[in-house]
Amino acid sequence: MKKPAFRKKSGPAADRARQPAEEAYEPAAASPTSPAPARDGRFAGRTGGTRTTPSLLAAAVVLAAVFGIAEVRPPAAPAKAAGAAPATAQVERTAAVCPQPLQGLTGSTSLTAYTPPGTGSATGGAGWLSDAAAPATPPAAPTAGASAPANPAPTATPAPTGSAAPAAAPDKAPADAKLTLAKPGTPVTGPATNGDAAPGTGAVATGALAPGFTVTQTTVVTEQRGQGLSGLTCTPAGTSFWFAGASTAGDRVDYLSLVNTEATGAVVDIKLYGDKGPIENDASNGIAVAPGSSQSVLLPTISKGAVTDLTVHVVVRSGRIGAALHAADGNKGADWIPASTEPASTQVLPGLPADTSAARLVVWAPPEDDADLKIQLSGKNGWFTPAGNETIHVKAGQVAAVDLGKITREEVAGLRLSPSDDKHATPVVAGLRVDRTGSNGKSDAAWLTGSAPVGARATVADNRAGAATLFLTSSGDAATVKVTASAGSGGGTPATKEVQIPAGGTVALPAPEPAGLNGSFALTVETTSGGPVVAARMLAIPTKDVPMFTVQALRDDHSTVKVPQAAQDPGVVLR
Repeated sequence: MKKPAFRKKSGPAADRARQPAEEAYEPAAASPTSPAPARDGRFAGRTGGTRTTPSLLAAAVVLAAVFGIAEVRPPAAPAKAAGAAPATAQVERTAAVCPQPLQGLTGSTSLTAYTPPGTGSATGGAGWLSDAAAPATPPAAPTAGASAPANPAPTATPAPTGSAAPAAAPDKAPADAKLTLAKPGTPVTGPATNGDAAPGTGAVATGALAPGFTVTQTTVVTEQRGQGLSGLTCTPAGTSFWFAGASTAGDRVDYLSLVNTEATGAVVDIKLYGDKGPIENDASNGIAVAPGSSQSVLLPTISKGAVTDLTVHVVVRSGRIGAALHAADGNKGADWIPASTEPASTQVLPGLPADTSAARLVVWAPPEDDADLKIQLSGKNGWFTPAGNETIHVKAGQVAAVDLGKITREEVAGLRLSPSDDKHATPVVAGLRVDRTGSNGKSDAAWLTGSAPVGARATVADNRAGAATLFLTSSGDAATVKVTASAGSGGGTPATKEVQIPAGGTVALPAPEPAGLNGSFALTVETTSGGPVVAARMLAIPTKDVPMFTVQALRDDHSTVKVPQAAQDPGVVLR
């Protein structure tokens, strides 16, 4: 694997970057013969009285005229009265970013896109996936302060060359799209580019295809170094990403994928935390990611030695990017470590399989305060405390880890971390490595993380016949959800099932499958009552006697937004 190199800003380029800040505006010097300035510079050089009274009278006349017109001629369709409940509208555009397929490894990677059928009035639109590519005329580099590098850091994965295709119309995919989605309710799947030169992928849906649009990336690697099933749900571009459970010790080969599908450049800082606190390294700051480019950053190059348990915070100082972290542990397994929710005092991690052979919990606390947390599992009858692993203490600004062993004891579960003392709630980030081992001793690993509830609706794409298991945990009251299996990418009839979840309990069920299934299908979970509900999907595809699996959390698709009501108020012109 190629290792990225980073250079600090220095030399003439840095001087030029600082020059605008040093060129302060200097007003012309006053002439010795000029009159003394008045108290207000706006009237410098004037003599005699002012015209304040006529000006105020003129302004009053104008305001009175505007006020009168607003009263006499109100809008043709006046808005509802103030205080009315906001209206709900469907989103009209959804975008996501998928990382580079596994760098330095050979494997088979597929991309699957899906939009659940909606009930809104939106029509038309398009959905497509394209390789991240730089625009034909790159915009000026972003300004990121003195610590930003004068030149972009060399990419471990070179960006594609050539001009990007012209921007697509809202209802039409670009000519270079690698995958297009035809209609809601039917997924589309296709292969991704593999190899060290493979870029990340940008996904966009508009119109009727935007609400609930989701993309899943799945890779199978069979070679000894990094073998396993790696999957993730592609996420929107953002400015902050948390990952708990990374490592640079032993056989671990972990790297960050940074993909910029935007038209402007981005500047990124990578902050690492270990069991002794923050790991400072100038090479991890001010990483420039050019428009349309992809970079991979090998964690050992910025971690200053072997660190067993890491929490990684990707902070975007300028622009927006998609970030993902891949972990590979030799022949013990590999997967993407999903991005966690933002730090919170309570974290719920769904998706522990019944046959978990080992589990390792990694927790980070902020520099401001220590965290004392209760560890609880959600079983078939509700929350309970596992014997011998009741609590975990995390020092401020550091990472703590604990081996939980075969914590599920042949029952599916979710894991919750919450304050030991409600009066001392500290926001944390948490990740959980889960291993499954076959009778032959071969194993694979997956990583779970703090997850948000499914809300009204959540979807995961790329489910295979007989290979998908759904984990549903009600973190609050008893809940009822509706699970829908879409038509297959090659045909089939959707199927629906209603599932009851006890308060604080976890239910696992083989994913319902569409009748006459051909190809892969999507699973949609809708909360009909109770909850909140957190959910995860396990995809298990044994390959070459290895119990390969991957787990993805289902998160609210935010397919609708609240539109505030406006009210007529002519008096605003007088305020």
